[in-house]
Amino acid sequence: MVNWRIGEEFKPAKQLKTLYYIYFVITIIFAVLIWYIPVVIFAPLIATVIISIPVLLVLLFTLYWIPKFYGTISYKLDDEEIEWRRGVWFKNTGIIPYNRITNVDIAQGPISRMLDIGSLKIQTAGYSNPNQGWGTSSEITIDGVEDFEELRHIIMDRVKGRKPVAVQTFEETPQDVQGKILAELVEIKKLLQKISEK
Repeated sequence: MVNWRIGEEFKPAKQLKTLYYIYFVITIIFAVLIWYIPVVIFAPLIATVIISIPVLLVLLFTLYWIPKFYGTISYKLDDEEIEWRRGVWFKNTGIIPYNRITNVDIAQGPISRMLDIGSLKIQTAGYSNPNQGWGTSSEITIDGVEDFEELRHIIMDRVKGRKPVAVQTFEETPQDVQGKILAELVEIKKLLQKISEK
C-alpha cells in the first residue's frame, strides 16, 4: 500500500517499467518479426545485414530509453493542485488546480490488471491541450498507480468543497454587474458624442 503525502513527490510503481517492456516485446513480435523473418529467409545476405543494423540499433535504443523515461516521471499532490513531470529530452511539466478538476477516471488494461496497476485520467473544466487538440478526454494521466482507487478518493476529496473555477471567476452580484454595464454604456455614449462632434 502506498501512502501519498501532500507536498511530497511520488513516482509510478515499478510495474510501469515492466509494462513498457511488455509493450516493447509485443511490438517486436507484431510489428517487426512479421516482416523481418521473411526478409531473413528470402533476401540476399547483404540486404539482410543492411536492414538488420538499423533495426537492431532502434531496438537497443528503446531498451536504453525505457528506464530513462520511467526515471523522469513524477507526480506531486499539493494543497491546491496536482503537479506532474516527465520527459527525457523534451521535459513536460503541468499543474492542475483542484478547483478545475471535474472527474477522475480509472483506466486499466488487461496487462496492467495482471501487473496490479492502473492509470488515473484527470478531466478538467474548460481545458484544451494545444498538443492534443480540442475536446480531449483528460488533461493528464497519472500512470502506474498501485492503489489507484485510494489515490482517486484522495484527489476527489480534495476537489470536494472547492468552488469550481467558473464560480470563483464570476462571484459578482447582479447589482455589481449592472453597475459595470451602466458605466460601460456611459463610456460608449461619451465616445459616440466625441465622434459626432468632429
